[in-house]
Amino acid sequence: MYSRKKVFEEIPEEMTAIWSCTSDDCNGWMRDNFAFETAPTCGICHKPMESGMKMLPQLVNTSKDQKSTRKGVTIG
Repeated sequence: MYSRKKVFEEIPEEMTAIWSCTSDDCNGWMRDNFAFETAPTCGICHKPMESGMKMLPQLVNTSKDQKSTRKGVTIG
């Protein structure tokens, strides 16, 4: 017989460094290796963020050293 249930592959998780919003009304957070600043502000409410750890699925960021890249485009 055929079954309609899909068998999902288990995704490996790891403890990941994150930044989370300090505002009680906001649930914003981001992975540290995807942040462009050393002390980012929340993209949702623009309040300061604090560092922490969270169990998340493994994810590889192929863009290395984003915090040292220059922001914006030079027009000239």
